[in-house]
Amino acid sequence: MKPETIKIDEVEYIRKSSVPQMADKLNGKEYVIVRTTSAGVHAGYLETRNGKEVTLLSSRRLWYWDGAASLSQLAVDGVSKPQNCKFPCEVATILLLEAIEVIPCTANARKSIKEVAVWQK
Repeated sequence: MKPETIKIDEVEYIRKSSVPQMADKLNGKEYVIVRTTSAGVHAGYLETRNGKEVTLLSSRRLWYWDGAASLSQLAVDGVSKPQNCKFPCEVATILLLEAIEVIPCTANARKSIKEVAVWQK
């Protein structure tokens, strides 16, 4: 189902109430962890990759994690100590420059990352 939109001054807007419908489209996108040279580590649905430029949807920055020895283990097993993790809020989209690693996640890892409580100050 296409989200409800409106165009004002040549700018197309998506009706807020139709945003949850768009989440179904993410199911076709692969959930990945991306490590960059200077913007840290992020997890989200891979929208596009062009060289070192990666666009993620529904992305969280993985500022600090506990319960996984490496990003590889995090991508496979997820976190075993979610209460100690520091993952800020999810953003709708992010363009990451200088991506140096893109690791596909298992369904368990995705669930684990998404269930970590939002860390904020």
